Amino acid sequence: MDKKYFLILDSSAILYRAFYALPKLTTKKGQLVNAVYGFLLIFLKAVKDFHPHYIAAAFDFPAPTFRKKLYNDYKATRKKMPDELKSQIPIVKNILSLFGIPLLEKKGYEADDIIASLCSNLHKDDIKKIILTGDRDLLQLIDSNTGIYLFQTGIKNVKLWDETTLQNEYHLTPKEVLDFKALRGDVSDNIPGVPGIGPKTALGLIHQFGSLEKIYQAVEEDKLGKMSSLRDKLKKYKKQAFLSKKLASLQKDLEEKHDLTNYQWGSYDKDKILQAFRNLGFDSLIKRLDNLREVPQKGDNLKLL
Repeated sequence: MDKKYFLILDSSAILYRAFYALPKLTTKKGQLVNAVYGFLLIFLKAVKDFHPHYIAAAFDFPAPTFRKKLYNDYKATRKKMPDELKSQIPIVKNILSLFGIPLLEKKGYEADDIIASLCSNLHKDDIKKIILTGDRDLLQLIDSNTGIYLFQTGIKNVKLWDETTLQNEYHLTPKEVLDFKALRGDVSDNIPGVPGIGPKTALGLIHQFGSLEKIYQAVEEDKLGKMSSLRDKLKKYKKQAFLSKKLASLQKDLEEKHDLTNYQWGSYDKDKILQAFRNLGFDSLIKRLDNLREVPQKGDNLKLL
């Protein structure tokens, strides 16, 4: 069965990556557009690589999320989005709209949650979902029909991760990513984890006992043997460990129905895109448009449940 690709853009993560990876670039009017340029460079490469039938773009909503209510220090160590980056978001949204790509965001949730919910609602064996991101939190979504096109360094080094890649790189299954974060924590998101447990110990516990729930079952049944100091840490920070797992878990049930035909890629006014690129001074990107499929596939009237 030939699979059709559904490209899902983790737009906020891509913008951050592009903004910090590229030097300052301005239009003739002095508008900073380095993040816009980097975003489009990445986007056009992904379209060329996968020739998707469907595309969606998810964005973080600029308001506190439910995770902040669960844990006030969630992402507390992150710097506020620079105004120079914030000013470029509407430009990217406008260009994506010109391409006919739906923009998805929801108050109280992150782009990751929207992506997780979209993937969860899409159950079609003939569709392969490719998530373009720089955020390793999304590795938990990997399955036989979902791959993560993940930035390794900068914006040019991108690698497609599947279950085998995850196992080879981290010795984890997608489900175990959450258990690992629950134990180890995550500095970038300020998820606490269990203090004193490093990656090697976390992996050891997961490989020996399985999920976080089974690890704590082993603790209660005193199956950690001579590892009394480790047992004491786990007991002391049990509540924090389960909170960390909840913070790291992506929401897959946002109760939103999606019509797959809304995400169909290829129907856009190329002249408007060309004009937008010229206005931004992106002449070097114009030739890349010739590699894009412009005619939508017929008969793609499937529905998302």
